[in-house]
Amino acid sequence: MSAEAITLGCRLNFAESEALKAGAPAGTILVNSCAVTGEAVRQTRQAIRRARREVPRARIVVTGCAAQLDPDSFAAMPEVDEVLLKDFDRPVVAAGFRQRVRSFVAVQTGCDHRCTFCTIWQARGPSRSLPFEAIRDAVARELNGGAAEIVLTGVDITSYEGGLGPLVEKLLAALPNLTRLRLSSLDSIEIDETLLALIAGEPRLMPHFHLSLQAGDDLILKRMKRRHSRAQAVALVERIKAARPDATIGADLIAGFPTESEEAALGSLRLIDDCDIVAAHVFPFSPRPNTPAARMPQHGRETVKARAARLRQAAAERRSAWLDSLVGSVQPLLIENREKGHTDHFAPVLVAGSSRGDEGGARITGRTDEQLTGVFE
Repeated sequence: MSAEAITLGCRLNFAESEALKAGAPAGTILVNSCAVTGEAVRQTRQAIRRARREVPRARIVVTGCAAQLDPDSFAAMPEVDEVLLKDFDRPVVAAGFRQRVRSFVAVQTGCDHRCTFCTIWQARGPSRSLPFEAIRDAVARELNGGAAEIVLTGVDITSYEGGLGPLVEKLLAALPNLTRLRLSSLDSIEIDETLLALIAGEPRLMPHFHLSLQAGDDLILKRMKRRHSRAQAVALVERIKAARPDATIGADLIAGFPTESEEAALGSLRLIDDCDIVAAHVFPFSPRPNTPAARMPQHGRETVKARAARLRQAAAERRSAWLDSLVGSVQPLLIENREKGHTDHFAPVLVAGSSRGDEGGARITGRTDEQLTGVFE
């Protein structure tokens, strides 16, 4: 058997898995772990045990953030043959999902910030930006291999040395055949003026922007050690919408952060409407080892779960209204796999009878629970 990869967590992990898999011996199963929450670590261990049951003779190699933070516990698992740790001094441009319609290309790794809930900076080290030439060449390889859409990814891509906006500008200028470019999660306080200008005037930059907002209350944001205020988050969304009125917004939100009052929790709830968030990733707070937030007074798990459920319900209602509003319209669409794809604004659409790579204007004819249906015109 060839090398295989089981990937948990972020888009950067998916990109890195492809690079690791390409250099791994046949018969290897790489488990690329995630440590963003306690649940992610549990799922990593579960995936390791499942892989051993399903492929008893495979060589199982565990890497990624959870393994980096706690290598000894993973090495002690009887299912694991090797724990592969990262070399912080040798970042590699990783391009993932080769020969697929959407490909992730890493431009940066690591983080210089110290959010009180986060261990990722410990797992990935300081922020390191990859050279433009290496990024350009990786994107070109993906396009030549059949990718129709590129997603730039990393741990904190808005901290790219020299600015994310200038990087995007140079990349689009260097590669005229790059017709669809997306950005992974953005730190709102770091978005530069060049990027805002591109949002306004560059049609090849897809108009869906996922922001790392985390909370809608200034005191909680301060205790998280985030660098933006609630008002700044709302103002940024207003600027994005003014620059590109059709832009859609996604966001990460944490529910039940230590010391979060009911009023603070309602501030996060109102943020869904105030920022017109149509794609919310809601994380119930999970205390991570060796973080300041783990030492703060904690809410009971039932309170955390209830606040997360309330946030998710509000987010689902706004998303549902957005999807309903698209029915009857014609949307640019790229089919990625099995008759399914996404609009430029990242609305999911099923087009019966379509094939991977089909692209064009699609009339939205209806919707199911979480998906639109359409036909190419």
